[in-house]
Amino acid sequence: KMSCAAGLCKNPVQKDGRARWYPPENPTKGLPDLHVHNSITDDVDLFRPRVGRTVTWYTCGPTVYDACHMGHARAYLTFDILRRIMEDYFHFDLLYQVNITDVDDKIILRARQNKLIKDYTEKSLESKDTQAVVEYTKKAMEAMRRNLEAKVEKLKEPLPADTPTKDVEKRESALQEAIFKLSQFTETENHVHTVLQKEDKTIEEIIQAARDAVANQLDKELGSTVTDRKIYEDHARRFEREFFEDMTALGVKEPDVVTRVTEFVPQIVDYIQGIIDNGFGYESNGSVYFDTNGFKAKGYDYRKLKPGVDTTAEEMAEGEGALAGGGSEKKHPNDFALWKASKPGEPSWDSPWGAGRPGWHIECSVMASNVIGENLDIHGGGVDLMFPHHDNEMAQAEAYHQCCQWVNYFLHAGHLHIKGLKMSKSLKNFITIRQALEEHTPRQLRLMFLMQPWDKPMNYSDQTVDDAKAKEKYFKNFFGAVKSVLRNDFVQEQQGWTPLDRALWETLNAAQGKVHGSLLDNFKTFDVIQHLVDLVQETNKYLTSEAKPKNLLIQKIAQYVTKILRVFGVVQGSDGIGFGESGSGEGGSKEETVAPFMDAFVNFRDQIRVAAKAKSDSRDFLKFCDDIRDETLANLGIRVEDSADSSVWKMDDPEAIRKEVEEKRQKATEAAEKKLRTKCEKLETDLKKAQQSRIPSSEWFKDAGKWGSYDADGKPLTTKEGEELSKSQQKAIAKELKSRQQAYEKLVKTAGEKGIDAYVAELERELSELKLQ
Repeated sequence: KMSCAAGLCKNPVQKDGRARWYPPENPTKGLPDLHVHNSITDDVDLFRPRVGRTVTWYTCGPTVYDACHMGHARAYLTFDILRRIMEDYFHFDLLYQVNITDVDDKIILRARQNKLIKDYTEKSLESKDTQAVVEYTKKAMEAMRRNLEAKVEKLKEPLPADTPTKDVEKRESALQEAIFKLSQFTETENHVHTVLQKEDKTIEEIIQAARDAVANQLDKELGSTVTDRKIYEDHARRFEREFFEDMTALGVKEPDVVTRVTEFVPQIVDYIQGIIDNGFGYESNGSVYFDTNGFKAKGYDYRKLKPGVDTTAEEMAEGEGALAGGGSEKKHPNDFALWKASKPGEPSWDSPWGAGRPGWHIECSVMASNVIGENLDIHGGGVDLMFPHHDNEMAQAEAYHQCCQWVNYFLHAGHLHIKGLKMSKSLKNFITIRQALEEHTPRQLRLMFLMQPWDKPMNYSDQTVDDAKAKEKYFKNFFGAVKSVLRNDFVQEQQGWTPLDRALWETLNAAQGKVHGSLLDNFKTFDVIQHLVDLVQETNKYLTSEAKPKNLLIQKIAQYVTKILRVFGVVQGSDGIGFGESGSGEGGSKEETVAPFMDAFVNFRDQIRVAAKAKSDSRDFLKFCDDIRDETLANLGIRVEDSADSSVWKMDDPEAIRKEVEEKRQKATEAAEKKLRTKCEKLETDLKKAQQSRIPSSEWFKDAGKWGSYDADGKPLTTKEGEELSKSQQKAIAKELKSRQQAYEKLVKTAGEKGIDAYVAELERELSELKLQ
C-alpha cells in the first residue's frame, strides 16, 4: 500500500504536466512565509518543514575521482548560502547530510587508468624502446579519433518529427559538446605530432602528450587485469580529502553528517532486497534492475522532475555509467541498475545475486533513508543531476518505503557556464577551485555567487568576478569610513535627530523590509546585495552632507549591513562592523596585540627626531610619512587615506593594500618615465636647433660648398662654376639668409652672457645626464 508520511497533506497539488505534490501541513506558529523554487512542481512554493522548525536536508556530494572545479563550487557554495540563511536568518533547526560517492564508474576508470599508465611508463623506460611507444601512441590516437567522430555522426542523425522541443534542444547541446571535444582532440593531435617530430623526444614526453588516448587504449586492452580494490580506495580517499580542504578554503560549513557509499554496502544490499520484495525490482544475469513500468502501474509518479518525456539513449547511458553492459538483460530500456554485476577489473562485494557493486542512484536513497528516514524536507543537488539521478533516487526510495513522497522540496543549483558551455571535466573547460583561489579570495567568489540567482545558469567570467570585487571594495570603503567616524567621542557631540538623521533612519527601515522580502522570495540574494548597496550609498551621502553625523545611527546601519553579510558567510569572525580584518579571533595578550603598532610608531618617531635635529628638508619629513603609510602600516593591514587637510585610517587585507601601493607606484613610475622622455625629446630638439643656429649667417653658405663667390655679408654672388645667380636663386638665398640671421640672433639671446658654445655644451651635458637616469 502506498502511504504518505505524517504531516503531509493528503490532497495533493498537481499542476499541468507535473507529478502530484503533497505539501507539508505544519501547524507550528511563527514560521516565516518563505517561498522556494521547488523542482517537483517547477514553481515557487510556500516552504514548510514537516515537523516543527526542524528541517532535514540531504545534498548529493561529490564523486571523488578528480579535483573539484568551480562547477562544484557553484552547487556547494550556493547551498551553503541557503543553509546559512535558513539557520541564521530564519532560525530553522537544520540536519544537513552530504554523501561521498567513493565507488563509481568514473572512479574505477580513472584509478585503473592511472595504474596502467604508471606501469606502462615504467615498462617502456626499462625497455628503452622509444619507437614502440611511438607506434602505440599513434594506434591509441587513431582509436580515440574514430570514437569521437562516431559520436558526432550519431548525434547528427535526425530525430523523429514529433520529438519534444526540450529533447531537440538537449540533442543539439550534446552535439555541440561532442564537436567541441573533437576540436580539442585536434589540438591534442597537433601537439602529439610536434612531440613525435622532435629528434630528442623522450618516452615520458610522448606518453604525457597523448595521455588520455594511451590511457583509454591501455584500459581497453588491460583494464580487466587491475583487481586490487585498494587502488580504487586510495584514489577516492585522496580526492575526498581534497574536496573537504577545498570546501574549508571556500568557507563552506561542514555538514552535520557525512556518509560514504563503500561503508553502506550491506545496507544497500538489504534496501535492494526490500525493493524486490515490494515488487519493484528484478534480478538479471547477476545484476538487479528497477522495474519502471511496474512502479508506474502501481500508481506511483515517475519521472517527477522531468515528467512527460521518454528517457533518451543519452540519458540512459549517463545514468548507467561508462562501464555498463548492453540493455538486453532488462525488461524495458528505461529500467535502471540497482546492483551491477562486477566484471573483471572492477571492485566487487558479495550479495544474494552474486559479486557486484551498487548502482549509482541507489546509494543516495539508502544513505539518506538511513540517517533522515522515510521523508526528507529538502534534497539539493546540481541541475545536471535532475534526471536520471534524482528522479531515480526518489523512485527507489518511494518503492522501498511504499510512500507517495520521499522528498518535499527539491532544490537545484543552476549550471556554471564558461564561454557558453557547461563547465565540466569531460569538456576539459574547467577551472579547479584551487586555481580560482590563486586569483581570487573566498569572499570574492562567495559574493560572485550571491550576486546571481541561485537556481539559474550563470557565467563564470572576468566580468562576474570583477563585479564581485567592486562590491567587496564598496563595502570595505563604507566600513572604513564608518569606523573612522566612530572613533570620535560622540558624548561630546549634540544628540537628538536632525531631519537628515530621521530620513536616514527611515531609509534603514525601508532597506530592512526589502531585504527581508527578498529573502522570503526564493532567497533572492542578488536583490539583497543591491538593497545593501543602496543603503550604503544613502549613508555615504549622509556622511558627506551632515556636518555632525550621528555615531549611533551610522553604527546601527553598519551593524545591520555586517549582520546580513555575516548570514551569507561573507563576514567571518565576531567583529560588530566590517569584514573582520582587525583580528583572527584567537585572542592574545594586550602587549602581543599592540607590539607591532607601537614598534611602527617608535621607529617613525626616531626618524622624525633625527631629521629634526639635522634640520632636514621638509621633503624628507613627507617621505617618512609616505614610507610609513605605504610600507609599515600597509604590512600591518592599515590603509591610510590622505586628503588635503587630514587623513583617515581603515583596516584592510595587507595583501590588498600592498597591491594598491604597488599599482600606485607603477603608475607613478610610468608617469615619471613619460615625463623624462618628454624632457629628453625637448632637449634633443633644442640641441639640434642650437647646433644648426650657432653658425653665423656670414658663414652659413660658405660651409655648404655650393657657391663660387660671396659678398661682405657672406651672401653668394656666383655658382661654383662662376655663373651669375638667377633671380629665383637670389630670392631663395635672400629668404634663407634672413631666416638664418633670425635663428642666430634668437640663439644669441637665449644663450645670454654664457655664450653660444657654453649654452650648447650645457644642453649636451643635461641630455647626457637625463639619458643615464
